[in-house]
Amino acid sequence: MRFLKSDSRLIGVLLVLAITQLVGWGTIGLPAIVGRDLATDLGMSLPAVFAGTSVLYVSMGLCAPWLAKSFARHGARTVMMVGTVVTVPGFVLLSLAREPMLYFAAWIVLGIAGSATLSTGAYIMLNEIAGRQAKHAIGALMLVTGLSSSIFWPTTSFLSGHLGWRGTCLVYAAMMLVVSLPLYALAPRRKIAGGDAGEPAKSSPTPVIPKSTFGLVVAAITLNAFVNFGISAIMIELLRAEGLAPAQALLFGSMLGVIQVSARGLDLLGGGRWDGITTGLVAGTALPVAMLLLMLSEGATWAVAAFILLYGAGSGAMAVARATIPLVFYDQAEFAKAMSMIALPLNLASAISPPLLVGLLTAFGSRGALGLTFVCSCATVLILLLLARRRPLVVPAAA
Repeated sequence: MRFLKSDSRLIGVLLVLAITQLVGWGTIGLPAIVGRDLATDLGMSLPAVFAGTSVLYVSMGLCAPWLAKSFARHGARTVMMVGTVVTVPGFVLLSLAREPMLYFAAWIVLGIAGSATLSTGAYIMLNEIAGRQAKHAIGALMLVTGLSSSIFWPTTSFLSGHLGWRGTCLVYAAMMLVVSLPLYALAPRRKIAGGDAGEPAKSSPTPVIPKSTFGLVVAAITLNAFVNFGISAIMIELLRAEGLAPAQALLFGSMLGVIQVSARGLDLLGGGRWDGITTGLVAGTALPVAMLLLMLSEGATWAVAAFILLYGAGSGAMAVARATIPLVFYDQAEFAKAMSMIALPLNLASAISPPLLVGLLTAFGSRGALGLTFVCSCATVLILLLLARRRPLVVPAAA
């Protein structure tokens, strides 16, 4: 935890982002708790209600590349403040929805705002402040934000029980203005390369990264996001397809989040010994092993428990790797651009994986969904092996 002791600015940014990311991810998880109420009031099917989340991810992905220049020119702090303001009309629009068109329009607005405020912007802000220490800072942030559902699911349940889901949306809109916006305003500004006098920073020259390497980075991150978001979304149904009773499936599925957060904590405690690629290789290898074990076990309880342990630990650590692999190749300025470009395929994969895997699960059983995610996980490991051989000889310099 040396990085926490080294820079009070970094501690301040971590505190701001821990709260605002918890609020951001927690509030958009609204359908998980009030989905049936939304479906009843809006005259929609439950799958259509949850399609709002897919619209969110698609909007985030499409907007992210357009924000790359804004992040580089104005800094993450300013972009995230603007995004927070845009979130407010999104929740207000959601509270006013009476039919599907307005409902999906609200999720489009929330997706536009999310492209500026959720995850990508947070990682860019940490990189602006922490430089080469950003990997550990990102790991620390993800350790906290992994608890967003644990905090906001009961919060949403309590608020909707007293105010209804429309009132809950208005509370969340107010929370953006009262909590998140002031915190971003108080966050430290990014470090400027060079010093107060405006002189160029003296650092080792940054190696030129081939476009093919960026393509491999995008492929590894996107394939893993497809697996992680998809499996997490269908976990309960997957376990039930393996023959578990509903109560058993819920019990095993509820263990997943705890294991994932624990794995992120172990990666954080590992200090500076591993970079994102090494973390990805170790964690990524656990995923195809877990899926193969479940496919060959025919629903044995011990195998399901082993699957949850291996998949939870691997996917938890891979979440950190997805955010930190670009740090291996890109310096502070290029990192913002790279993360903004990666966000498009990552969010599109996150949007399409749940419905696609549900379709495979329905048509072919658990073997269909597990087979596809097994292939994607193996491909991710192979790509990471290629990236490991392309590590630059000079570590990208921090501003």
